[in-house]
This record gives sequence, structure tokens and C-alpha cells, in this order.
Amino acid sequence: MHKAGLLDLCVRAWNSVRMASSGMTRRDPLANKVALVTASTDGIGFAIARRLAQDGAHVVVSSRKQQNVDQAVARLQGEGLSVTGTVCHVGKAEDRERLVATTLDINVKAPALMTKAVVPEMEKRGGGSVVTVASIAAFSPSPFWMDKEKEERMKETLKIRRLGEPEDCAGIVSFLCSEDASYITGETVVVGGGTPSRL
Repeated sequence: MHKAGLLDLCVRAWNSVRMASSGMTRRDPLANKVALVTASTDGIGFAIARRLAQDGAHVVVSSRKQQNVDQAVARLQGEGLSVTGTVCHVGKAEDRERLVATTLDINVKAPALMTKAVVPEMEKRGGGSVVTVASIAAFSPSPFWMDKEKEERMKETLKIRRLGEPEDCAGIVSFLCSEDASYITGETVVVGGGTPSRL
């Protein structure tokens, strides 16, 4: 009887977590928030922008090319989402103000400068979240999607059925921007399907 009660409690707890992560328990957890998502007209960035907008945030998408920005904005607005866009090459100072040529500047200096630029606005609004997204491919490039044999070996090694999709990252970013994550700070969350990715 005790085991059955504990199992029932675990099942209810898991269902609660599953429903919360899928947005089934609350509507618009990011209402009245503004999200600026860089490199967000394709791939992971686009999936994150879409999810944040679906969760109620007004999202500003950006990319280096106006055509890409226009297409992403039209696509998301076509889904009834609150989205605007701007051209921003994070390596150009003039784009950063309306981060430079090296990988270090882009991956370390640029996020710090972007954070520095948005924190005063977040303070005026009474709070906010900064989520920095990086791909393990930047640390250990492995184009599995170009080689079916490597992809199958990777899935077998990790004992997984599929490789990740951009949408796999979007839910965790939305969660980290929500009030549910307001006591989480300075953490690294790996969305890697078991891929060795700790630096």
C-alpha cells in the first residue's frame, strides 16, 4: 500500500512537471515581458523567439540581413504572435547600439556588452532575465546532419532515438525567462540528449 501511494505521488508530480513544461497549466507566463533574441531568424534562435512569443512575450528578432528579419517577422506575425524585428550584426558597434570580428568578441565580449546595454532597461521595468545560448558545435563541431552514418553512430552511442531539434532548446529558454525560474541564477543548462558537453 505504501509503495502504491508513493508511486501515485511520483506519477502526479511527473504529470505536473510535464504539463508545466508544455505550457498546459498556465497561459502566457511571459505576458508583459519583452524579449530581444539575437540571431533569431533561423534554427535555434528562431525556435526560441517563437516559443517566447507563444508564451506571451513581445519578441524582437534580429539578424544581419534585413530580408531574413522581414521573413521571420512575417512568419511569426502570421501565427498571430507579437513580434517586431531589426537588423543587428552583433559584431558591429553601430548595430549593437541601434559585439566584433573574433570568436572571443562574439562569444564573450558581445554577450557582456549586450547585457550591459539591456540591464538599465530591465531595471526600469522592475526585472528581467538574460539567457545566453551557445551551441556545443561552437566548442566541438560535429556536422552529424551531413553524414547519416555518423548520425546513426552518435544515436547508438548515446542510446537515443533522434538528434536534437531547435525546438528542444526553446522550452527551457522560455522557462528561464518566466517567473517560475526567478530563483535560478548563474546556472548552465545543457540541452544535449546526453552528448558530453560540460566544459
